[in-house]
Amino acid sequence: MTATTQAGAGRTGALTAAVWSALGTVRDPELDEPLTELGFVERLEVSATGRAVVRLRLPTYFCAPNFAFLMVADAYDAVTAVPGVTELDVALQDHFAAEAINTGVAARAGFVASFEGEAVDELDSLRADFVRKAVYAGTDRVCRAMLAAGTEATRLPALTLGDAPEGEDRERLRARRRELGLPAGDGDPLLVDPRTGDPVASENLTRYLGFARLTRTSQEANSGVCRGMLRARYPHPHSQHEEGRP
Repeated sequence: MTATTQAGAGRTGALTAAVWSALGTVRDPELDEPLTELGFVERLEVSATGRAVVRLRLPTYFCAPNFAFLMVADAYDAVTAVPGVTELDVALQDHFAAEAINTGVAARAGFVASFEGEAVDELDSLRADFVRKAVYAGTDRVCRAMLAAGTEATRLPALTLGDAPEGEDRERLRARRRELGLPAGDGDPLLVDPRTGDPVASENLTRYLGFARLTRTSQEANSGVCRGMLRARYPHPHSQHEEGRP
């Protein structure tokens, strides 16, 4: 291999890694987990000229088309923004609405136009609903760690986000709050209403923590079901995620 060839291979490899990283920012809206970790990226190829080919797959043929549309559209946006990508071909496979979704995303048509006569509005409100659920689930993860470490539950309404233990769970919660425009600084309340951003009052603490726990449990249970169904549907690992690439 010549030095020129090696350099070209190095650039392609770096670009492939950058595209994979970008796909890692795309989440299943219901599960709040990256497509790359869920195994939903079946194939990624990047050419020396910067053409990226992405193939996505889901656990069932009948996964909700609105969820699927969000993931394909988000993947398109994320990869398009990667410097060095000159052309993009992203598509969902093995899904009953794949043709409508793929055509609509490629044309940047939006959900309503992609499902003309079937969809009545775009998906912004749906996305926000799932991010609010992610805030509840994330709050439960953070609070569970604090309670296990000895923090009294009655103290939680008086604590700030900065009082939570440093780590992935806190920063994930901070990021979801920011997506909704909620207060997310270290000095902001630990417990906030995801709909309004208002602090949670002490008299509402039990109900709030109960709903947060239920949301987190449901989210994790759905994640387990989806992973199991994906393995059953595609029993022979061949995705780049499963093989430890890119």
